[in-house]
Amino acid sequence: MAEDCIFCKIISGAFNTEFVYENEYAVVFNDINPKAPIHMLVVPKVHVESLNELEDKKLMGELMQTVKDVTKKIGLKSYKTLINTGKEAGQEVFHLHIHILGK
Repeated sequence: MAEDCIFCKIISGAFNTEFVYENEYAVVFNDINPKAPIHMLVVPKVHVESLNELEDKKLMGELMQTVKDVTKKIGLKSYKTLINTGKEAGQEVFHLHIHILGK
């Protein structure tokens, strides 16, 4: 956990954020600035700055499985996933996260 990371604080419970889904590897919560009717974030519980720094192949697979599990849980059959990697690509929070966008 990084002390100054907003997502690490959310994971630790500092903001009492309601999780849509949680497992051993990640938490999923609604984006506070949604770009679609459904806009959730899948965030690994370990601090990884971006996709460029993710070297754990098991965690990589578990994050994708989390996307499948949470969309199935809420009944979302069609959706878009997005990972912004780096400031120039629009990454604003430097803790890896996967956007799930749907209707």
